[in-house]
Amino acid sequence: MKKPDQTRRRNFLKAGAIAPFLTSWNFESAAHAMSRPAIEKTVPVRQKDETRPEIPFAVIGLNHGHIYSQTDILLHQNGKLRFFWATEPELIRAFQEKYPQAKLARSKEEILDNQEIKIIASASIPNERAQLGIEVMRSGKDFLCDKPGITSIEQLNQVKRVQKETGRIYSILFGERLENKATIKASELVKSGAIGKVIQTIGLGPHRMNIPSRPSWFFDKKFYGGIICDIGSHQCEQFLHFTGSSEAEVVHAQTGNTNFHDYPAFEDFGDLVCKSKHGTGYIRVDWFTPDGLNTWGDGRLTILGTAGFIEIRKNTDLAGRNGGSHLFLVDGKSTRYIDCINQDLPFGRQLADDIMNRTETAMTQNHCFAATELALKAQKGAKRLILEK
Repeated sequence: MKKPDQTRRRNFLKAGAIAPFLTSWNFESAAHAMSRPAIEKTVPVRQKDETRPEIPFAVIGLNHGHIYSQTDILLHQNGKLRFFWATEPELIRAFQEKYPQAKLARSKEEILDNQEIKIIASASIPNERAQLGIEVMRSGKDFLCDKPGITSIEQLNQVKRVQKETGRIYSILFGERLENKATIKASELVKSGAIGKVIQTIGLGPHRMNIPSRPSWFFDKKFYGGIICDIGSHQCEQFLHFTGSSEAEVVHAQTGNTNFHDYPAFEDFGDLVCKSKHGTGYIRVDWFTPDGLNTWGDGRLTILGTAGFIEIRKNTDLAGRNGGSHLFLVDGKSTRYIDCINQDLPFGRQLADDIMNRTETAMTQNHCFAATELALKAQKGAKRLILEK
């Protein structure tokens, strides 16, 4: 495989470093301001248990910037980063600069053989994650990986078998739900019956290409699994979660490369319709976020219930509010905007509890695999979308 050039690596790292600090501009008109829904603020929740036992962990694979959020999640739960391993010099230097407490291991085997380590986090090249996870579980450790955590049905079957044999945790960080405050708040509202029974979700996952920042493997679906496998796994997971479904079927799916013809093995658009016994879902993912937007993608989720609906603007509000995690709730009584700035993100705390107590509070293993399977089936069965020039 051709290695990414140094310029792409530097731009990739810079983009990952500044992305959290991007905020939206304010261009709302006075007329729109007068028609704004009532605002409701969430109540701050204590996020960290200072008495938690220490959790020694390590990192293997730095190929996506999401490894930094994965590492921070574990550090926030009294995780102690002992070792890391990668082969790319520039990625190693950047990781060492941010986490000087971590020792660069001589090999991944040195980490796998270390019985002190409880969990390994990884954002390696996507098609390498399943095999690494299998090795991690067989070494007696839990595994936290970036999405997509698995890139083929064959890999999924192998991972499921080893997970069952070992009883270890194979966790995929579906960050568009688990790391977004508005989406977590929506879960609480749905659970409380705020919009009745959920009957449909619409998940939109647009992304910005930013070609100079991308490594070579990014442009070949052999390595990332395809656009639905990759980005669409977020929306598949949210569909199952909000409809309360343990499995689903793909009604229709399509993928294509409609614009980036210099990269023939790349997919820039995909969508699908899915259904379960509890609801239906529509999912669209793409790489067409324009440079004029103040964030990498205007991710949206609409949850339709029998007594109302919720709309989430995950990363930006085109109506003018700053930042992300915007939630709108409409029911039989009113239209409300809920400010989710102080919403608790429980995933890290729950995962730490699961590591220590061998429970499944952060996400059940069946749910993790079901979301992955839905995305993989949609990707594998997708019709090829070809548009006239």
